Amino acid sequence: MASTIRIDIVSAEEEIYSGEASMIFAPAVMGELGIAPQHTQLMTRLKPGEVRVQPVEGEEMLFYVSGGMLEVQPHIVTVLADTAKRAKDIDEAAALEAKDRAEKAIADKASDMDFAKAQAELAEAVAQLRAIENLRKNLKRK
Repeated sequence: MASTIRIDIVSAEEEIYSGEASMIFAPAVMGELGIAPQHTQLMTRLKPGEVRVQPVEGEEMLFYVSGGMLEVQPHIVTVLADTAKRAKDIDEAAALEAKDRAEKAIADKASDMDFAKAQAELAEAVAQLRAIENLRKNLKRK
């Protein structure tokens, strides 16, 4: 029985992470998905959120994805993200600014910003801020 599964996290611009893991959690559109070694094959869409990777050794790693696809094969999980970043690399000030801008656009019906676009930007900013918050919680536990 395999005790690890390989994970590759790739954005449109670059490979973000590649390695072995004992468990992976991802924000599928229908809810969070946990993937262990020997998980059944599947393909699903991802919503903006956090991909958590529990490596064989070491601390859990957090990655922000803006959406994309997740594919599970017998020995490899691939995250194909529109945008992906390590949680520690997210610009908190920019995420807060994007959140405020989207909230104002949603509240102001006369805004130039499309309502659906504002909702998508708000979801993305909130997911980035949640990733930062979870990273801070993990650092405090040490």
